[in-house]
Amino acid sequence: MTLTIFDLHSDIFKILANPKRLEIIHLIRDCELTVSELEEMLDMRQANISQHLMVLRENNLVKSRREGTHIYYSLADPKILEASDLIREVLQNKFKGAKHITGLIDNDMHMEDYLKEHKDPVCGMMVSAKTAADHTKYKGKDYFFCARGCKEKFLRENVNQEEIK
Repeated sequence: MTLTIFDLHSDIFKILANPKRLEIIHLIRDCELTVSELEEMLDMRQANISQHLMVLRENNLVKSRREGTHIYYSLADPKILEASDLIREVLQNKFKGAKHITGLIDNDMHMEDYLKEHKDPVCGMMVSAKTAADHTKYKGKDYFFCARGCKEKFLRENVNQEEIK
């Protein structure tokens, strides 16, 4: 059986068709992380994260490295982020002003603010509005989060639901 480039392309899209796998890809965009670190950021069980990482690793989208008792995961090819970032830009333009979609940024944000890095207030990872999984305004300040788990933890610990804008 001969495969076409479209078959291979479709296979990659199938692998990345899971929101958690996309979130993992974005979390390891600039650094290596362990399953334990991903567990806290994603607010997911370790077994579930390991399953997603196995699929990503088997398909050569992530690679692993052992150091002592820890296994660190990173992207096998950072170009996958270029494709993902382009899709995020398309979605950003398509859903301008949509209130029912989390993770979209303020449409009036200037480009320098869009690319400026912010420290996730929960885990400390550096993210920009472009790379953040989500954000919220709290007491007049924008907070950007690397993953939904970090945002949920921030809200549980710091914000009364009525104060969220």
